[in-house]
Amino acid sequence: MQFILYILIYPAIWLISKLPFKLLYLFSDLLYLLIFKVFGYRRKVVQSNLELVFPEKSKKEISTITSKFYHHLCDMIMESLKSLTIKEKDIKARYKFTNIELILDLEQKQKSIVLMCAHYGSWEWIFILQRYVNHKGYAVYKKIGNKYFDRLVRRIRAKYDTHLITNKETVDVLSKSQANNELSISGFVSDQSPKPWKALHWNTFMGINVPMHTGAEYLAKKLDMAVVFFKVNRIKRGYYETTFETLAEQPNQFNDYAITDLFFKKVEDQIRNAPEFYLWTHKRWKHRDKVPKEFSVAL
Repeated sequence: MQFILYILIYPAIWLISKLPFKLLYLFSDLLYLLIFKVFGYRRKVVQSNLELVFPEKSKKEISTITSKFYHHLCDMIMESLKSLTIKEKDIKARYKFTNIELILDLEQKQKSIVLMCAHYGSWEWIFILQRYVNHKGYAVYKKIGNKYFDRLVRRIRAKYDTHLITNKETVDVLSKSQANNELSISGFVSDQSPKPWKALHWNTFMGINVPMHTGAEYLAKKLDMAVVFFKVNRIKRGYYETTFETLAEQPNQFNDYAITDLFFKKVEDQIRNAPEFYLWTHKRWKHRDKVPKEFSVAL
């Protein structure tokens, strides 16, 4: 059944990926009408999230952000499909790095890097970074249930020599990389919500006490890797600009969870500046009522 589903859907993905950008965004506009106006995909979740973290905003303001978010979401979906056949020169023209010298400087210092980001702006085309640096690239991802689509995603993201690894593989793979004296740069999308009974750290995110993933910080300290945040700005439709910021060059000099807290503060600043580019369809604050007593007050 998985293979049948794959061979039915893959031709459509390939055809869409071959569209010129003008037509691609026309399809995005049509998709917006379907998932937002007609089907209302996760609309209640989006509005609930926005009302929770922006209690000061009016219904009209929430509605405006919601509409802008769905437009951006549809663009992201189309850009993800475009990744299948997009040319390298097109990604380089549309996804630029403002201060790649920060990464190159850490490379000169022989520092491997934990690259932290959020579900904000665009993260699909970050893999082109490997064309500018000498670090061996890894990206932590969640395996897709359909093994054929999982292979497809891995193939797309490996075009520029990024190696996808699952959460369970991360420690072993990066430890072996270090043992082999490799310089590595490993991407973590770290704003997701861990299960509350497994969370080691809770703090406020957008004013709400939530469990926080601390795996990126843990690995950085264990393997003495520099921690870098990448901030994505949407310049215009289909064009993005990424700026790197070092959170910790010597992570073991920081108190436990201080790097994680700093990361979430950076993400929060992005969201408050332009909330429409955050991924509001995820139930990021779903565990807020399950906070253990020892974490009931923000640290």
